[in-house]
Amino acid sequence: MTITVDIRPEVEAELIRQATARGRAVEAHAATLLEDAVHLQAEPRRTGQALIDACAKVRGLVTDDEIDTLFSRTPAFARPVDFE
Repeated sequence: MTITVDIRPEVEAELIRQATARGRAVEAHAATLLEDAVHLQAEPRRTGQALIDACAKVRGLVTDDEIDTLFSRTPAFARPVDFE
């Protein structure tokens, strides 16, 4: 179903801000808000969507250089595994 809703500019700005913070399209975010408001179960999230949503909240807060100082990376691509 497609509907048209007239909203105040400040509501539109906040809707855009929230959608951007979650890395989602404004239309998809608005549809989710409407579904939540009428207490309908949204479509099941695809695998990993919760992780994607969590990462979207912090995207851009730290640079790659800052990540490198916070976490060490190992140059090894493979490690021996003993199954016995």
